[in-house]
Amino acid sequence: MNKVFLIGRLTRDPELRYTGSNIPVATFSIAVNRNYSNQQGEREADFINIVVWRKQAENVKNYLTQGSQVAIDGRIQTRSYDDNNGQKRYVTEVVADNVEFLGSKNSSNNSNNGNASNNAGPSPYDFGEAPEPKGTDVDSNPYADFGASIEISDDELPF
Repeated sequence: MNKVFLIGRLTRDPELRYTGSNIPVATFSIAVNRNYSNQQGEREADFINIVVWRKQAENVKNYLTQGSQVAIDGRIQTRSYDDNNGQKRYVTEVVADNVEFLGSKNSSNNSNNGNASNNAGPSPYDFGEAPEPKGTDVDSNPYADFGASIEISDDELPF
């Protein structure tokens, strides 16, 4: 079985190309944090190349940028080619079957109000301070100002 699940952030904007038969293919790489810290207390990351085909490739190019968080479901593929000097080169990459968009780089600092307060040192995903949250007070009733109640009856449905 060859199955891969990854969650990470794009390290660069996706590149979109078309094959000779006009099939879209996008390439990008993601940084995936390791589950442990090194001896200096820093969390390291692996940088993994991703390939995605067809309509998903166009969606990736149109909606993702450097720093966007994604979940990848795919398979590992190894291929080889001869470089300009005639030497054989090997490439290992993940061919994505599904790419799920999880968040933009602006939402990378989440529930800690923009303060990166983990003791593992700076994350490779830090892209600046998150804006101060705006909106309702979470301690109040979020439905208080919605107005009158709405009555829904099955009799009004057209089917």
